[in-house]
Amino acid sequence: MTGLLGVAALLGGGITAGVLFAVALSVVPALFAMETGTYVYAHGLLGRNWDPTMPVIVLGSALANGVLAGLTDGAARVLFAVAVVLLLGVSGVSHLCNVPINRRVKAVTDPAALPADWEDPRPLWRRWHLLRTALAVVALAVTAAAVTAV
Repeated sequence: MTGLLGVAALLGGGITAGVLFAVALSVVPALFAMETGTYVYAHGLLGRNWDPTMPVIVLGSALANGVLAGLTDGAARVLFAVAVVLLLGVSGVSHLCNVPINRRVKAVTDPAALPADWEDPRPLWRRWHLLRTALAVVALAVTAAAVTAV
């Protein structure tokens, strides 16, 4: 049982860290290079498939780590518990910071006619994204250490 859960925790953590890292490395710079209207249009296209999928992967990985924390002891238990906290941090930053920004951008119905009070959300979105990316990468490393400590 712990072996399968370890694989699930590593797979979920790896996908999470990999996706967030790829977005930080490639997608975010591309979005910053775009004219604002084009950015708003592209932003609406980018998250359509990730928005429903990533929470399941992140929280599923946190759950696998949590169950492993309950099934193990010693250093492995502590490491699995730390990974849970880090993954919940990824989820918290996503839901409390990035998702509200995403909703504001997606609420723009005509990217060619931005509201008069429009403030470019890209710098703030990037800061929150880099935080959740760092949390995800550390969570993956901690999960890997925990799996090897079992």
